[in-house]
Amino acid sequence: MQDSQVQDAISALEVGATTSAATTGMAKLKVLHREVTRGLPKSDAQEIRVLVATLEPGDHTPRHSHRFPVTVFMISGQFTLELDGREPVILSKGDTFIEPSLVPMTGYNRGQETTTMALFYVSDPDVPFADAIGA
Repeated sequence: MQDSQVQDAISALEVGATTSAATTGMAKLKVLHREVTRGLPKSDAQEIRVLVATLEPGDHTPRHSHRFPVTVFMISGQFTLELDGREPVILSKGDTFIEPSLVPMTGYNRGQETTTMALFYVSDPDVPFADAIGA
């Protein structure tokens, strides 16, 4: 593959387009979610975490907030996220959502099957993933 084909594919992603450098033999890239956000770390170094969360039917998260935004990608099941001052958000398999920083929230599996999601978190090094709110 020529360098110009790779650069074309990368440039297309930067503007939100989906492209392929060739009809076969190349990765096909698809933007799942794109959103401008605030509150990302500004230090010289950042820590990137990829986590998997599993909630059985009836499970919930403690009331908490995050110091930096969290990207959620739903793998299976359904997840209801209640964020202070907002309408509940219901996520299903294949959905993505950006949890805003510093907003108290609680998540629930109110469905009948196991919920699994991938969580992507960029923070200052050694910052906790979540801060509990209340007791």
